[in-house]
Amino acid sequence: MNITLMTLIMALISVESSGGDHEIGDNGQAWGCLQMHAGYVQDAAEHAGEDWTHQDAFDRETAIQIITAYMDRYATEARLGRPVMAEDIARIHNGGPNGYKKTATDQYWVKVRAEILKIKTTNK
Repeated sequence: MNITLMTLIMALISVESSGGDHEIGDNGQAWGCLQMHAGYVQDAAEHAGEDWTHQDAFDRETAIQIITAYMDRYATEARLGRPVMAEDIARIHNGGPNGYKKTATDQYWVKVRAEILKIKTTNK
């Protein structure tokens, strides 16, 4: 599946929050359009040398910067031992640094992939 990172991120946003920027889920722990936990934001901020806080997950532009930094840290060819696929990025987003190996993230990828296909069909 040949897709751009932005298409993947838009699919993640759709799956996570149906496009809402101010959503709160996971018993109050997941915030914003990408439903980020505080530790995820802190991890990405540390890697990127930024001062992002959990509150920044509510700002779409910043949330996209945060996921990009997180993936720059964990979704790398050097770390995975092979080229990074969209599936890896989605599953790491959902399941943490080793999410790409967890069977618990398989169904999440099915949802994201379906959303990608919807986006690609709509944009034809």
